[in-house]
Formats: sequence, C-alpha cells, structure tokens
Amino acid sequence: MKKFYTLLLTTMLIFGFTNLNAQDKNNKWQFSFGTNAVDVEADSDTQFADYFDVKQNWNVAKSPLSMFSVSRYIGDNLSLGLGGSINSISKYATGAELSGVTNDYFSVDAMLKYDLSDVFTIKLLSTEFEPFVGLGPGWTWFDEQDGLTGNLSVGVNHWFNDVFGLTLMAEYKNNYDNVGGAMLLDEGETMRWSASLSVKFGGTDTDGDGIYDEYDVCPDVAGLEQFEGCPDSDNDGIKDSEDDCPMLAGLIEYNGCPDTDGDGISDNKDRCPKVAGLESMGGCPDSDSDGITDGKDSCPKVAGPRANRGCPWPDSDGDSVVDKDDNCPDVPGTVANNGCPEKPTEEDVEEIVELSIEIQFGFGSTTFKDGASDVLDKIVSIILKYPDAKFRVEGHTDSIGTKDYNQTLSQRRAKAVVDYLTSRNISSDRLSARGYGEDNPIDSNVTRRGRAKNRRVEIIFKN
Repeated sequence: MKKFYTLLLTTMLIFGFTNLNAQDKNNKWQFSFGTNAVDVEADSDTQFADYFDVKQNWNVAKSPLSMFSVSRYIGDNLSLGLGGSINSISKYATGAELSGVTNDYFSVDAMLKYDLSDVFTIKLLSTEFEPFVGLGPGWTWFDEQDGLTGNLSVGVNHWFNDVFGLTLMAEYKNNYDNVGGAMLLDEGETMRWSASLSVKFGGTDTDGDGIYDEYDVCPDVAGLEQFEGCPDSDNDGIKDSEDDCPMLAGLIEYNGCPDTDGDGISDNKDRCPKVAGLESMGGCPDSDSDGITDGKDSCPKVAGPRANRGCPWPDSDGDSVVDKDDNCPDVPGTVANNGCPEKPTEEDVEEIVELSIEIQFGFGSTTFKDGASDVLDKIVSIILKYPDAKFRVEGHTDSIGTKDYNQTLSQRRAKAVVDYLTSRNISSDRLSARGYGEDNPIDSNVTRRGRAKNRRVEIIFKN
C-alpha cells in the first residue's frame, strides 16, 4: 500500500498545476465508458516500476468497451457512482503456475469520488486535467472465486468541452473475503487501470452563456456571471434590467444613461441630447429667453411671441397694424379699418376708370386684344390695395348691330373682365358685371373713331 500511495503522489507531481472545471452542481451526471487493464501481480511488495510493466503484468481487455460507470454529483465536490468492468486474465502473479490458462474477470464497484480541481489541477504538455480520488466497496468474480473488495482510486478528467472528456483512472482493489484456503488467483490485491470517454449531462443552459438555468436569473438571455446570468448590453457595469438606457453606455448617477452634452440632464430625458440646454426647456437651449426652444424658434436670437414661432410680428407697411392683423399688409391703412385704407383715393378711382377704357376687344368678340392684359394687371394692383372696396364692371358697345345683340355682347365683355380680375385673387363678391349695350355712348357712332371709343369697359368704384 505504501508503494501505491507513492505512485499516486509521484503521478500528480509529474503533471503540474493549473485551474479547470469539474463535474459539478450544474452537470450533475457523468457517464464514462472505455477499456481497462487488470494487474493481479500488484500487491504491497510490488516494486514501483513493476506497476507500469504492461507487457509482463497488465491484462488488457480485448474489447474497447469493457468498462463503464455512472456517477452523480451530491455536493461539496463529492460524487457517488457505480460501475462495472469485464476482462480476461492470462497473466498471473508469480508462482501461480497458471501459464496458458485464461480466466474471466468481472467486477461491480461503488465509489464515493472527491474532486480536487478546486484545490489544484494538473497540466501536462499544455493539456489540463482535473484530479480526483475515490473509495468504496466492490464485488469481484474471478474464475470460480468472488468476493468483496475495498477500492481506493485516483484519476484525472480532461474535458474537451462542457460535455465530453477523457477519464484516466488507477484503482487499487483489496480482497476482504476468506476463500477457505483456496489459492487466490489475485493474491488478494489487484490494480485496475482504465481509460474512458466521459460525458457530463443534466445541466441546462438555455441561453448558452455558461451559466446554467438553475442559477441564471435571466435564463433566456445570454448574460454575465457577475450579474447572475443577466446581460449588460452596453458594458457600462449596470445590468440591463436596472439600466434606463441598456443599449447606450452611461453613468451610474443617470441609471446607466449618458449625458452627451454635459448639461446635467441624461440623454433619455433630454430633448436636445447633443446641445447643452435648460432643465425647464427639457434640456434644450433658449438663446433669446422667450420661452421657446431654439429648435422651434424661427428667430432664436430675437425674442418673439410663440404664436409667431418666436419671431417679432412684422409690420411691413409701417402703419402700426402688424401683418397678422393687417388686411392690407403692403399698403398703409388705419387701425380702425384693420390696416387698410378707408376707401380708394380719388386718384386711384380715376386711374382705374381711365385704364379700364383702354381695354379693347376683337370685333364682335369677348377676346381681349393685345395689351389688354397689361392694362388689367395695373387695375388689379390698384384694387388689391383696397380689400374691402367693391367695384362694378360696365360693358358698352357701338350702335352697329341690333340692340339686343349689342346688349348681350356688352354683358359678356363685362363678364370677361370680371373673370380676369377674379383669376388674379380679387374676390368675386367684390365685383359685379353689367352690360349697357349701345345706350351710353361717349362719342358719336357716326365716325369710326367715335364707335371705337364707345366699344369700351368701365370699372366703377361702388360707394
């Protein structure tokens, strides 16, 4: 036994030390299957080197699946397991005189295993191993002998990932049964060596963050161990569930939100997060202090009323009636008449009449002659100065043609002028049209010149 303990200690010292994870409270189950070799020559008098004399002493199982075990983690680095193995013995202890004889060897063993990886791990050629020790009872069938054994095990696990790994184990078996003086084929002591593929299972990590669901506060979302499996998406040290701005790195004093403009208002509460502003303005600036934020102020440098988007009300014509209240913003007027002149001046009335007489039509037609639109536009500009004033458009003809025809033609020409004026934004309710036919000549119808003057339209201000 002393030599076995020496072997155990020497094996651990050959490897080195590092850190790794073992079968644990997450993956509580471990299943191993592989092959084994039995040395029935091993006993308390065996020399150290003879433990590794494979050719002389090891009975290597012919099947690659000659051993299996299953264990469950029960807490505090302890696991409880049960396993079995099969083999054929053809190499016996010295003096057994059984050369050429092969006997079957079976065993069923229980093990209480203690994981040592929290204390140290073993490193060999950049490969890391988790050491463990175990003890427990077993039952062995060897030829026609069977009996109880006491087992002491030492081994290592190397995990390729969170599930699959390699288990190497050396196990000392001491036979406690009295076989009635019969020759003990294993001299009462046996070494079993094994190599197995191991599978850890039983743990669930739905979000794949390395924290099993049982201990993951956020099992459906990948997170960090420091936050019990919950995420910190912006890596600002505040987990998302407590972070008012989980996608933007921020400050603790603002519950994880940034204050980009440094105005003391976090971005999530700042309507202007990139420009320093006032708390009373929701974090936006108000440069002219008119109570309207610069972004909504059409005149951010000049104070003005909210109704005019922060700009002073204009008074284009300087008549003391601001444009919004001025019905004639481009023409000086009176306050009493909403910024418009009280009524057209005599000069404007006379000019409209004089201009209207210049409007000419084609013979027997309501079509304007060339130049008529220029005259009409001048008339429009005067009428627009007086938005409350009303005008009557009178149509006249010469005496050529029947009286009824001339009456109809004069009405149609007056209507043509009204249509033109309304097309230039003069309200139709300010205009009326009337035809007088040949009844009101201003010259003789005997001469061509006189008749031309009589074919006219006059625009008259209605007092």
